[in-house]
Amino acid sequence: MSVDKAFREMVRNEIEAQLKPLRDLVSRLEAGTSDLDSLRSVAEQLAPLASAVGPLFGVASGGGRASAPAAGRRSPGRPPKSAAAPAASSSSAGGKRRGRKPADEGGARDCAIQGCGKPSRTKGYCAAHYQKLRMLEKTNRRPSEWKDYAAPNSVEDIKLPRGRAAAKALAEAQKNAG
Repeated sequence: MSVDKAFREMVRNEIEAQLKPLRDLVSRLEAGTSDLDSLRSVAEQLAPLASAVGPLFGVASGGGRASAPAAGRRSPGRPPKSAAAPAASSSSAGGKRRGRKPADEGGARDCAIQGCGKPSRTKGYCAAHYQKLRMLEKTNRRPSEWKDYAAPNSVEDIKLPRGRAAAKALAEAQKNAG
């Protein structure tokens, strides 16, 4: 029995030695949290004074938080939903229409190109045909049938020339535009 007792005592001492740094760390963390609690209470007591005196020294009110963006500057990332809603409604009231139509106006529909069958993404065209539309606009070769927000499966696709024929067509379009 004495060997068993000695072995248990040896294991207990080893565990105590291994856990001592962890216990010290936990006690320091507990002391630190009490310090943080006292600092928080002091900050809460000084908050009314800081908001009253802060503007005199050029400090923006709002709790003295550094996360508030400076005047004229926007924080990185998307604006919150509440800030984005008024901007979206004002842009749809006037000016150029952009992007997909809302679902209540038929936003979930097929591409305007006959036989494409892909869902429309922008201005009534799927992603591939919208890129083609942009290229046609850029080179002043946009056909009159390729209208913005055309009805689904209502526009005939065009086959663009490639290679030398494409270079000649571009040169002719530039000559006609200029």
